Amino acid sequence: MKVSVLAVGKPRGGLESVIREFEVRAAHYWKLDIEEVGSGSGRRSSQDLKAVQAKEGKRLLARVPKGSEMWALTREGSEISSVALAEALAGKALQGVRGITFLVGGAFGLSPQVLERADRRMSLSPMTLPHELARLVLTEQLYRAGTILRNEPYHKGSS
Repeated sequence: MKVSVLAVGKPRGGLESVIREFEVRAAHYWKLDIEEVGSGSGRRSSQDLKAVQAKEGKRLLARVPKGSEMWALTREGSEISSVALAEALAGKALQGVRGITFLVGGAFGLSPQVLERADRRMSLSPMTLPHELARLVLTEQLYRAGTILRNEPYHKGSS
């Protein structure tokens, strides 16, 4: 099963190398595809929030692979443990799902259009996370899910 991460913006600064490291690690367990789309805000931060979300949402939706389930990352989504995520991914693979695409919004989050089309809304935390940090947590959890499914020693928690 292919796992895709569609994210608004490119990681910068200190998180960039850590995100890339976990993408490489996760790719050992999943057919992993990472794609970044441009931010809808351009260089002016005073643009309307809804307009920015709509632009970013259109860019994201246009890149979702055909036949892939869409899992939107949003603070309002359902929380899931590391083990439950691993089990959910394994279950989808057994069901013959072609792929799962995780959608990571930009600074203003995902558009209502993206959230409406999502097959699942998932929360990484009830707290608001910067989109780069959300991407780091997601890629680390994809790596962790792979190690859990292969019973490798990385995951130390019970759930």
